[in-house]
Amino acid sequence: MEIIPVSQGSLSIGQIANAYARQNVFTDYHERMSSNTLKRHKNDLALFEAFLGEAGMQTRNIMYEPTMWKDITHGLVTGFVRHQLNQGYAINSINVRLATVKAYCKLAARAEVMPSDQYALIKLVTGYSPTHGRHLDQKREVTRVSRKKAESVQLTPEQAKQLKAKQPDTHQGRRDALLMCLLLDHGLRCGEVAALAVDALNLTEGTLTFYRQKVDKTQIHKLTRDTLLAAMRYLEICKPAGKLLMGSRKGGKLEGAMSERAITDRVRVLGEAIGVKGLSAHDCRHDWARSAVKESDIKSLQQAGGWSSPAMPLRYADDAKIANEGIKLSR
Repeated sequence: MEIIPVSQGSLSIGQIANAYARQNVFTDYHERMSSNTLKRHKNDLALFEAFLGEAGMQTRNIMYEPTMWKDITHGLVTGFVRHQLNQGYAINSINVRLATVKAYCKLAARAEVMPSDQYALIKLVTGYSPTHGRHLDQKREVTRVSRKKAESVQLTPEQAKQLKAKQPDTHQGRRDALLMCLLLDHGLRCGEVAALAVDALNLTEGTLTFYRQKVDKTQIHKLTRDTLLAAMRYLEICKPAGKLLMGSRKGGKLEGAMSERAITDRVRVLGEAIGVKGLSAHDCRHDWARSAVKESDIKSLQQAGGWSSPAMPLRYADDAKIANEGIKLSR
């Protein structure tokens, strides 16, 4: 961004500090974000810029230039929300992009680029509640524009067992069994599995040490019996170097390492093999959380799942409750 010169002779030390803080508000914000969050922001704001361009407003580098936000109004933000709805985007995606735009409006207001009265109106722009979203989806004829599914795929206990224990006794089959154990028994995210190094496993102590990038935390999990056995069988015949899970080649030969895309594709294929369509790595994480919440307290689930707040574990707990538990009838 452009650095505004400050005349130190006419300002107090506090005023000078405030001026520099305003100039660096976007940079400071980006430094606190994970690479995945920044990638999402970039995509969200690219769509917002495209919308502004269609509206006749030319912007550039909106993610990094506070001055690009000086003419953004609550009408434009409201129009962006409506535009996405008309284009068929998923309700959750619309809400996430709105949150991104409002976050940068807040930064622009802090940088004193966006007028405070305009920002106050932008704060009042709302997305759609789940109920409102369902009503809108029922009325919309446009196909949803999103890679995300409206609902996660749910597995039965028997299907989860099949995915972990019923893989063929081949190099690829043993790799797949370990992959599914890591997802279903430990709730790892797809990126976390792809990043696992060989030395993440300690078979002597039966532990897995890994990094959760989303919350910037290294964790240790005690391996479940199924995961420990799958790891021992995999490493008995496979010799990965660097990354733990080796990639598949034609004919089932293993070499290199599995990427996030390869894991996503493989989970889908393994799901289809047992009659489950559209299964994803994140569906497996949902399955782990739904299973764990039945026997675990919220704090333990939050810790094990690598969530920064109890909000998500509480959602699983609410979903698992018997709706009329605690109700007593007088008759």
